[in-house]
Amino acid sequence: MACVKNHTSGVTWGIHAVGPHETDMIMTRSPLRISLGGGGTDLPSYYREYTGFVMAAAIDKYVYITLHEAFTPRLILKYSKLETTDSVDQIQHPIIREALKLTHVTGPYLEIVSIADIPAGTGLGSSGSFTTALLRPLHAFKRNYVAPRDLAEQACHIEMDILKEPVGKQDPYIASFGGITCFQFLSDGCVEVEPLRLDSQTMANLEDSLLLFFTGFARSASEILKDQDTKTRCKNADMTPNLHFVKELGYASKKALENGDLGQFADLMHEHWEHKKRRSQGMSNAQIDALYQLGRQNGARGEN
Repeated sequence: MACVKNHTSGVTWGIHAVGPHETDMIMTRSPLRISLGGGGTDLPSYYREYTGFVMAAAIDKYVYITLHEAFTPRLILKYSKLETTDSVDQIQHPIIREALKLTHVTGPYLEIVSIADIPAGTGLGSSGSFTTALLRPLHAFKRNYVAPRDLAEQACHIEMDILKEPVGKQDPYIASFGGITCFQFLSDGCVEVEPLRLDSQTMANLEDSLLLFFTGFARSASEILKDQDTKTRCKNADMTPNLHFVKELGYASKKALENGDLGQFADLMHEHWEHKKRRSQGMSNAQIDALYQLGRQNGARGEN
C-alpha cells in the first residue's frame, strides 16, 4: 500500500564527518508519483496547442541520492551500473552527465550513489524523480538554493531539451512540489501549480481506498510516449480526441475529490484507464488486463 501524503522533494539532510579528509555527505530523496487524472496531456506536442491538465500525487516511495567527496581523484557513480571516470564528459549515464554540466560540478573527488524503493519502468515517474533528486544535492554541493519550480524546470530542460526524450512535465513537477497537486500546462510552456483542496476526512478515506501492486512487469515509458508524441504531432484522428477527453476526465476527477465523492472519482479512474490503453498497445498486456478484471470482480472500481 502506498500512502498519498504531502511528500515533497527537498527532504535533504547533510552529514559532516571528519576523517583523513574532511568529507561532506549530502543525502536527498524525491517522491515517486501516481497520476490521478489528465495523464498524457503534459507533453509539449499536446499542451503547446491545446494546454494540458494533470492531477498527480506524490507517494511515500522514493528515489534516493547520496553525494559525498571521494578519497581518490575520480568520479564514481553507482546506480544500476558502476561507472568510474576521469571527467564529466566521459560519463555514460546521460542524466547524471547533463546534471553535472548544468550545475557546474566537475569533481573529480566525487561519488554519487542512487537507490530507489521501487524498480524503474513501473509507471511511477522514476526518471523525473531521479533527475530532481540528483539536482538537489548538486546545488547543495555548490551552496546554491534552488526553488521547487526552478528545480522542476531544470529537470525538464535536461530530459526534454538536452536529451530530447519524449517525456512530459508532470514527473519533475510533482517530484519537486509534492502533495496532491494540479498542474495546468500552458501553450507558452509555463506551468500553473495549485494544491488540491482536499479536506482531511476525504484525504484519509482516499488513502484507505488506494492499493499499489507490483505486477512484475516493466515497460519503456519512452517508447510509449514517443508513439503518443508522434501521433499527436501528426494530428492523428484518434490520439487528439483521446487526450481531449482524458483532460476533461482530469478536471472531473479534481471536482469529485474536492467534493469528497470517492465513488465518482473511482469510476472516472476506470474511464481514464480504458482511454489510456487505447493510446498505445504497450500500455497494458493480457496478464495486466486479467489482473485488472480480477480486482474489479473483487471490489476494486478503478485503476490508473
